[in-house]
This record gives sequence, C-alpha cells and structure tokens, in this order.
Amino acid sequence: MNKISKSATMASQFMKYSSRRSTVYSSKGIVASTQPLANHAGVSILEKGGNCVDAAIAVSAALTITEPGSTGIGGDCFVLYYKLQDKSDPKSGQVLGLNGSGRAAQNVTPQDVWNEHNNGKPMNRIPYDSVFSVTVPGAIAAWYDAYEKWGSGNVSFEEILQPAIKLAEEGFPVSEIASHMWRGCTKKLIRQNVDVKENPYVINGERGPNEGEFVKNIPISNCLKLIGKKGKNAFYEGPIAEAILKTTNSRNHKFTLDDFKNHTSTVVDPIKLNFQNYNVWEIPPNGHGLVALLALGIIQELHSSGKINLYELKHNSAEYLHILIEACKLGFYDSDEYVTDPKFKDIPIDGLLSSKYLKSRSELIDKSKIIDSDTMSHGVPDPKFKSDTVYLTVSDSNGEVCSFINSVYEGFGSGILVEDYGFCLQSRGCNFNLTPGRSNCLEGGKRPYHTIIPGMITNPDGSLYAGFGNMGGFAQPVCHVQHVLNMTVFGMTPQESIDAPRFVLNSDDDNSTDRGRGAEGPVHTPITIVQLEEGIDPEVVESLKQIGHTVKVLHGYARGTFGRAQIIKNVSQNGQLIYAAGSDPRGDGAATALY
Repeated sequence: MNKISKSATMASQFMKYSSRRSTVYSSKGIVASTQPLANHAGVSILEKGGNCVDAAIAVSAALTITEPGSTGIGGDCFVLYYKLQDKSDPKSGQVLGLNGSGRAAQNVTPQDVWNEHNNGKPMNRIPYDSVFSVTVPGAIAAWYDAYEKWGSGNVSFEEILQPAIKLAEEGFPVSEIASHMWRGCTKKLIRQNVDVKENPYVINGERGPNEGEFVKNIPISNCLKLIGKKGKNAFYEGPIAEAILKTTNSRNHKFTLDDFKNHTSTVVDPIKLNFQNYNVWEIPPNGHGLVALLALGIIQELHSSGKINLYELKHNSAEYLHILIEACKLGFYDSDEYVTDPKFKDIPIDGLLSSKYLKSRSELIDKSKIIDSDTMSHGVPDPKFKSDTVYLTVSDSNGEVCSFINSVYEGFGSGILVEDYGFCLQSRGCNFNLTPGRSNCLEGGKRPYHTIIPGMITNPDGSLYAGFGNMGGFAQPVCHVQHVLNMTVFGMTPQESIDAPRFVLNSDDDNSTDRGRGAEGPVHTPITIVQLEEGIDPEVVESLKQIGHTVKVLHGYARGTFGRAQIIKNVSQNGQLIYAAGSDPRGDGAATALY
C-alpha cells in the first residue's frame, strides 16, 4: 500500500460542531444516508436476508418520502455495485454499473422550447420552470432492474418498497435540513401547480413543513403499492404513465406514451483510473464522473513528473488547494465536450484517461499562478443548485457494497406535481443546451449531461477499498477528488474525510456570458470563483488570492453548496470482515450499523 501523509489531521480540528461524530464500525453491514428513518428501511431489508442492493433500493425509496425536495420517483438514479464473484474470496470483486437516467421526449426539438418561451426565437437554455425541463423518470426502472439483476432473491420488490409505503401512509416528523430545503421551495411548488386541488408538499396551500412537523403523503403510498405489486411496468405503462403524460402535455410538452413504454435502464461498464495503485471507479458519460478521473489523473501526472509531491503537501494548504482547483478546472473544460449521451457522440474515454493526454493537460498548470482565462475560456459550471440529490451507500455481510445516487435535480425538480400519485417530476432536461451541433444540445430520445455520480475505490489486489459519494450538483466530481485524496493520501477515516472543509468551483454571474455550450448554467467565465468552506485557515484564503484566485468563504446554510457525503470503507483484518463508515454532518443523516 502507499505511504500516508504526515499532515493527516483529526476531524475535530477542521470543524467546530456542538456535537461530534465517530466513525461507525460493523462486521455485518452498514447503511449510510442523509435520513436516519431511511437508514432503518435499509437495515430492515438486510435483517430479512436482503443484500446491499436490495437495501439500497429500500433506502432510496424511503428517501423519496422523507427528503422529497432532493429525490423522488419522478427522478433518475445511478448505481455502482461491488459484487464478489466468489463470496469466500474478498479479492474476487467486480465493479458493475447501472445508468438509470431518463431521456428527452422522442419528438421534442429546441424549436419547441423557443416557441414556448421566446416567441420562436433562439435561446441557449431551457428555463428552470419549463415543462420542457422534464425528462422521462428513470429511477423506478433502475430500482427494479437492479433488484432483478443483482438482488439477493430473499426479499420481494414489494417488501423492499414497504418501509417507504409505511412512512408515506403513516407519516413521519420532518428533519431539520430537509425542512429548510423544503420550505425554500414552497413558492415554486405553489407557482407550478396553480390548478392542483391538494398538494401533499404544501401545508394548507401556503407553506412547507417545519422541523419536526408530522406529514403524510397518501397518494404516493398508493403509487408505490401499485409499483411494488406489478413492478416497473406499473409506472411506465398504464395509469401512472398516462397521468404523467396528461400533466406535462397539458403544458405543451411533446411526450407520447411510447416515450415511457420504451424507456430502459442501461447496464454500463464503469470507467476507472489507477490512482496511486488504487482503482477509482465512476459511471461513464452521460454522467460526469469523468471530471473526477481527469482531475485525479492530472494531479497524479504532476506527482509523477516531480512537479509536486503529494505526500509532502499539507492538507488544505494554499499549494495543495491550488493544484486541485486547477486540475478540476481542466476536467470541467473537457466535460463540456465529452460528457453527453454516448448514443449520440463517440467519447474517447481511453484517450482522455491515457497518461499521454493527462500529462499534456498537467503541463498547463503553474504552481505560482492560475490558468490564463484566455487559454481556458470556458468549462467551469454554475453549481447554483446545491444539494438537491440523495447519495447513499450500503454494505452487507457478504462483503459487498452498493454505491447509489437518486435525484430530481434542483429542489423538487420541475416542481410539477403528478397530482393523483403524489410525486414531482424532475428538471434534468435543464442540462441540455439549445445550440444545434453542440454535444449536449436537446435532441429527441437523448439523455442529458448528468451531475449525479456514485463512486467506488478498489485496492491494488482487487478487494474493496470504499463505496463513496458526495451529492451536490456540479460540486460532486470536485468533492470526489477531495475524498479520494483525503483517504488514500492523507490516511483519513471516512468520518474525518467527510468532516474536512471542502472547496467547490463556481462561475462569476457578473462576469460571464452563456455561449450555449455544455451543460446548465454559464460556462464562459473569465473568473472562476473558488468557494471555500468555513474551517479553512484564513492565511490559506489570503495566499490563494495572492496566486490569483477569486475566493469566497461560505458559512451556515450556504455550506449546502458543498453537498453531503457518505462513505463506507472496508477495513477488514486477519480475515474478519469489518466496515468503517461516516455520514455528513452537513445533512440530517447518519451511518447505521447492522449487528
């Protein structure tokens, strides 16, 4: 294994909290998510003999109830699964992937959006409150496909959904962060559903629930019951699909029933980078895990060339952060062209992740100054929508781990409610642009650029190192890079890595011009704003400014920009299976151990 940096620091020195979290250990399995009630759903499935995939689906379903502003059955999901080929051999694992993202309506064109919103004149983006931001929801198909392909066979799909059904039907008290996010979306939920008679997400037609307030959602419980009994076809064919069609097409969308009936998940080969002898795994495009691998590869080339020494850099020092910032900028620059639906564009993954290409990109980085904006004129996204996604990870007694992410995109997605069934439709279509000829231009049947990415790390011998993720829109690959380095270079535990202050990249709204390229938000900016989390040394902040960075330190609820992470690490010893897990204090969640 690689040596560990001497600059590893205890998490308590990074952040000041009124309470602290320890790393959670178990030899049987762990569930880590943003909601303790959802964790219980996963634990209950593990106790019934389900595996990590079964339990992850149960947690995801429960999160659609307890944290509906972040996720839902009207959204998408992606899955990475570390599966042992031989349960007696912890080195026999294979990383499998599932793309559960939906597609644009087959008949939709940019002109339809222009006609609806700009009197037929060209515009670069789909508005966030537009019905055209809605793509076919992929989550239910992905849940069911993962269950059929990789589930234990010891529990039924109906049993897996039962905890979520119970939460929706019997009710639950809303947690603190979920309440804050929920209430922040109230105006949107009202504005988008003026003709709805009863909205389960708006109390008395005027507000979201307060912290600790008890809520129910009977329509979605009935919807999940139907799906539990009849499987994914209950969602994509019949009354639920017809209700989605009625809801969207009454607002001039171009969906047909065939768009739903023909929807499929896709089993994918995860992409990987060998980083300091560990393999780091991500979902391939249309997911943007490629950004994380590009950045890590560039950092590794800087280390290999002697330009930096990873094991001598101090964690979160100005020199360290500068290198990560510049590497992530370069990763985003390439994502503008290559993170798209591979059915519509050939993506040279092997070439992009080759040492030759990564070395050429690393040569653009100067330790003493930022990349010239004339050289790197666009590619930095605008993560204005912070953390409206749920990431979860589950391990089981077999030695397997599921890394799972589910989202409706920005708070409650489009905010458009499918009234009879109690769920909102996602707004993932906002990651299309409307510039014909560009990689991510809206086209019929196309999957959009996707920000949600589960992560996985394996050891040099093929055994599991960790399942990890950090939801948070465009911040996700930047945070993946930080967690990989935190654990593999600085030797942090899962909880220490999660507690450590983070940085993300943003564009400057006052100095940017949207050229209609790449994904959502302004991607042409002469100024990249580096957002730093409170807890980073003020002297480091000043040093970054002297190098040339534009820096903003975020406090309080604004720290939602940095997302919420969950990590489960394999720390087995002497043949005894042991997991260590951490959960993000920036959210309401926890890591819950099975015994």
